[in-house]
Amino acid sequence: MKKYRKKTGISQDVLSKRANLAFHTIAKIEAGSTPDPRIETVKKIADALNVTLDDLMK
Repeated sequence: MKKYRKKTGISQDVLSKRANLAFHTIAKIEAGSTPDPRIETVKKIADALNVTLDDLMK
């Protein structure tokens, strides 16, 4: 996720707003503190980054 976020040049804060998720949710997922986020959460992030779920799961 971090790779795609950095590739698009957006911050965690911007991603959280685009995905309609709390900032700490994005930060925890990127830090590995949430190893198995809900599929709904991952889908929101994928949509916000304009990538597929498969891309994010690699």
